[in-house]
Amino acid sequence: MAQIQRPLMIQSQFIRLCCPRTARRTTKALFARGNFQRKLHTKTVTDNDISRLASLPLHPLTLADLVKHGRPPLTTQQLLTSANFTLSILPARLAHRIQSLRNLPFIVVSNPNVSKIHSNYMHSLSTLLPWAEQEIKTLEEEVRFTEVMADLVQTHANTISILARGFLEARKYISPKDVTRFLDEHLRARIGTRLIAEQHLSLHFSSQPHCEVMHDVEDNPGYIGVIDTRLKPARIVDHCANVVGEICELKYGVRPTVVINGEPDYEFAHVPVHLEYIITELLKNAFRATVESGMEREPIEVTIAPLPELLPEDTKSTESEDIRNEKVENDDQGNTDVASQRFTGNKSTTSPPTASNILPLKHSTPGVTIRIRDRGGGISPENMAHIWDYSFTTFNDSQASSTLSGGNHSGNGLDALGAFSGAGGDGAHSLAGLGYGLPLGRAYAEYFGGGIAVQSLWGWGADVYLSLRGVGRVENVEEAAESAKRKQR
Repeated sequence: MAQIQRPLMIQSQFIRLCCPRTARRTTKALFARGNFQRKLHTKTVTDNDISRLASLPLHPLTLADLVKHGRPPLTTQQLLTSANFTLSILPARLAHRIQSLRNLPFIVVSNPNVSKIHSNYMHSLSTLLPWAEQEIKTLEEEVRFTEVMADLVQTHANTISILARGFLEARKYISPKDVTRFLDEHLRARIGTRLIAEQHLSLHFSSQPHCEVMHDVEDNPGYIGVIDTRLKPARIVDHCANVVGEICELKYGVRPTVVINGEPDYEFAHVPVHLEYIITELLKNAFRATVESGMEREPIEVTIAPLPELLPEDTKSTESEDIRNEKVENDDQGNTDVASQRFTGNKSTTSPPTASNILPLKHSTPGVTIRIRDRGGGISPENMAHIWDYSFTTFNDSQASSTLSGGNHSGNGLDALGAFSGAGGDGAHSLAGLGYGLPLGRAYAEYFGGGIAVQSLWGWGADVYLSLRGVGRVENVEEAAESAKRKQR
């Protein structure tokens, strides 16, 4: 068994997953411990290891899985359960990603940037394999395992931007359709992998007194790891509108107003940084279209509309038997709602039919629809057909290449500033002008059964509908977890 020297470092984007006060104290604790070398045990990864792990059935994940361990601070047993749950899921997911990368054309995988991502996944799997052969039974083992999780999160912090650079450089050897198909699968899988790792990291650091964050739990009772069970979409919208508005005013000298209506006090359970990324991308598009069409005096309207909760009998009556019983081949991807694949409306608003390893949430799960309406002139018919392509952008090749190499696009509008959130360390802030914002936002929305739909009135404006499903009744999830524990005793 080999040993490698790697620093235990966690980027500031991870800290944003915690509540604000916890984030400030956790930042100090992490970097106080992180500026020295850690020895991480590794194991050589063979082709047989990858084939074996990739053939394993993937655990179907829901938001309920992420809150079932309880509210922090966790007991030692709860923390060990969370660590073993995380360990049981990640190796197979990493193996699926390695296999998927190897299935690309050889000349594409030979690109230095794509090859770097392959090497990163191999490294992460090599650090997890020694742990996969055992059960985590003590708090000391859990602490060492958490260091491995921190290394994994750090290693893959910039995966999206590196892949974007690689596919841009290799675009002569792979079609845009194949790029979109690969990235749609890969990035959805990555959402789940990061979420699982970051959830355990957050639970760990909010449960350990040496990290000085236990006292924050009482002040922020709504947080369970990276999940905010009392998330107010209106608050996220207001924050994102201020950020985008400041950048817009800096660039254009003007900023449209944002009017929030509907039910701004509505709360539900979801991942705040996911919603922040989605809203930022949607508002960025709305601001830019509104200003560049000369309609900056027209407000951008954001409507918060809670989804109605259906009774169980209503749910049964609205689902056809063939949809409920349809089996989907497992693959390491994000959530795909089978029912939504049968929708015959605007095909550009739903992702292509793909396999799923994420269970759609029940129709009775609380959720919200957010409508963003602007007077920015709408989307032209020729562009409408490509808005979900990862390779689609209004920038030309030289501008996109300069973006990835760190060039300055101060003359190219809001996208060029690259000053927006990276959704928990995904490196998305460096993707400006590459056509990744909207499809990546849709991937976050669809991961837990939501979606994004676009209605464009060419020459007038656009309505964008963001629907999200929450975790459901957190109290019921916790009661079920306690009941399961009692049965095991």
